[in-house]
Amino acid sequence: MFDKLKDLGGLMQQAQAMQQKMQELQTQLERMEIVGSSGAGLVKVTVNGKNETRKVEIDASLFVPADKGVVEDLIVAAANDARAKVEQTVQEQMRTITGGLPLPPGFKL
Repeated sequence: MFDKLKDLGGLMQQAQAMQQKMQELQTQLERMEIVGSSGAGLVKVTVNGKNETRKVEIDASLFVPADKGVVEDLIVAAANDARAKVEQTVQEQMRTITGGLPLPPGFKL
């Protein structure tokens, strides 16, 4: 019986350690800046690790009135690129924290 309590205590300590690591990851994600780009780098969108857009940069060569639609499409593509990179980074960080332990489907930070 004492062995089971000891195992439960160890499990609780592991859960607390994982929770602390998750909180640290949340802080890191807020500070992280990931840049997505499109149009060979003519449009760049910077997002943090929580998918919040922080900055949009557009090369001056794109400012031709007739190209307005192209620029708008490039912004969308750059934002999507940045978000995909955030998802990949978060998944890599989660694998590190959980030691490869599979998480429930749909689990999000």
